[in-house]
Amino acid sequence: MIVGLVITCEVAFWLLLAAGLAVRYLLKRRRTSVALLLCEPLLEVVLFVATAVDLERGARPSWEHGLAALYLGFTVGYGRHTIRLLDGRAAHRLAGAPRPAKPPRYGLARARHEGRLWLRTLLAAAVALALLQTAIEYVGEGTATGPLRSWQWAALRIVAIHGVIALTYLLWPRKPPAGPAAREREGRTLTGR
Repeated sequence: MIVGLVITCEVAFWLLLAAGLAVRYLLKRRRTSVALLLCEPLLEVVLFVATAVDLERGARPSWEHGLAALYLGFTVGYGRHTIRLLDGRAAHRLAGAPRPAKPPRYGLARARHEGRLWLRTLLAAAVALALLQTAIEYVGEGTATGPLRSWQWAALRIVAIHGVIALTYLLWPRKPPAGPAAREREGRTLTGR
């Protein structure tokens, strides 16, 4: 049941996002689009409540409950960022707004960008860890909480792996291509020509 609800929430997230952006830029109804986009957090509330009710009714903690916690953490860490990113692209394609800036590709600017993304991952993991710990304390410490503990370790591994990747951009920053021909070639790849 919980896995189906996670999948439903993910599909509904993208459908609401597409509908909100279409209403905003194709139908020119900003207030309606804001109302649609504000429904996004309700999806997470529904998932949270359903997971809590499932555990309250005596369901044995399983990987499904851990997946729900990780999904909720991800939406807290990356949901707003994703909406803002896609809003900029939709504004460019559908409303003639300037093309949104691409992430930096080189040097310390790229390292800062990767560091900010890692902070989002850290926030997502912190939310997931807090939800998992709350669930563990709710059902009681014991062997039944093994799947929840394994999801806690998964969240920590995700943070560590992403942290190492982000750190590589700081320790070994990528350098821009040298010479005018390389810069011209780089400019063509950025503009898509």
